[in-house]
Amino acid sequence: MSLPLAHTLVARTVEVPDVGDLLERLPTAGLGRALSWVRRGDGLIGLGELARFETSGESRFADADAAWSDMVAGAVVRDTVGLPGTGPVCFGSFAFSRRSRAGGVVVVPEIVIGRRNGVSWVTTMSTGALPPSGDAADLLPAVEPLRAPTRVRFSDGALAAADWQDSVREVIDVIRSGAVGKVVMARDVIADLDGEPDARRVLGWLAAEYQSCWTFAVDGMIGATPELLVRRERGLLSSRVLAGTIQRTGDDARDLARAGALARSSKDLEEHEFAVDSLTASLRPFVASTSAPETPSVLHLPNVMHLATDVTAVLDPAHAQMSSLAVAAALHPTAAVCGTPTLDAAEVIAEHERMDRGRYAAPVGWMGADGDGEWGIALRSAAVTGPTSLRLFAGCGIVAASDPAAELAESEAKLAPMRDALS
Repeated sequence: MSLPLAHTLVARTVEVPDVGDLLERLPTAGLGRALSWVRRGDGLIGLGELARFETSGESRFADADAAWSDMVAGAVVRDTVGLPGTGPVCFGSFAFSRRSRAGGVVVVPEIVIGRRNGVSWVTTMSTGALPPSGDAADLLPAVEPLRAPTRVRFSDGALAAADWQDSVREVIDVIRSGAVGKVVMARDVIADLDGEPDARRVLGWLAAEYQSCWTFAVDGMIGATPELLVRRERGLLSSRVLAGTIQRTGDDARDLARAGALARSSKDLEEHEFAVDSLTASLRPFVASTSAPETPSVLHLPNVMHLATDVTAVLDPAHAQMSSLAVAAALHPTAAVCGTPTLDAAEVIAEHERMDRGRYAAPVGWMGADGDGEWGIALRSAAVTGPTSLRLFAGCGIVAASDPAAELAESEAKLAPMRDALS
């Protein structure tokens, strides 16, 4: 049933001349209010806030999905572009654990600026009123000068480095007892700045340095994730699994040798196999087919290299209407960010990690009115905790052969993107 006109969503999408750097179009407001999903110059940013839906607990994904579905039901849409990301769009971010106070949120912006394959557009959204009928290009915000850089200092989060290594040793003992096969242990670091950072400077740096990653910002959760949990586009699902990591040295010849060592590492190959098997098992109940290469490739990032596997699948007819967020909820948490078996690993995390992850390592992304969208895993990320403070996160997959000191070094490498972006 359609909503009354006063509450009906009205959306208009029109093509505009090239918008340039999307992230430069963000307002000067701080990181906590930025909305973005950008990779290699393409993607979406959101301006303003038309509506938001906050959820919590076990049903945080389903409640958010239902709220968005209700909002777009009966929507009046004028879309002359017709690409993924046009028409009504929302952004979302969710807590890793059902027990977390961070819950989940869906934010519906007033304006979305997007670009894909050389086509730029602007979408305006409102309730109960027709969108502006003039030139949509007039709605594009001017590119304003960047704020001055801020200085930052870092301090221990929930656990000091030595204490975190002790927790990793405890988890290794649990794994060697046979209770679980793999556990992903995260740690946090606190960043305090001497002024409010410019969202465009931080996100722009991440996007420029980590072009193969998805640079995101939703409700104060920011970062550049290399891991795509799920993309749904016209019934086709895509996912990128990352597990198994080695640091880069900055020397091309040495890094090439290290990439070869990573591809042959029994410890890392075991960790990666756990993650791929976890994902495909989670997909199995609602897809007609899946496809994945037999061996992983090596993904090269500026700070680390990962074993990577791209998985594709096709929704079966009985689940053809399953939204991208519903698929993301079914896949979360994967072995890549939790462990194997997943439920048992989650209990080990709750006992030994000694912190609330909040929305770290959980789904973050966007979704359209038709349920298509992209959801990444909030990795290489930070949570904005105040105008001048953030929590940075990094996690490492622990297996029986893990070494606590090596895992600490890996976590430091994974913290580097956010440390550098803030510095």
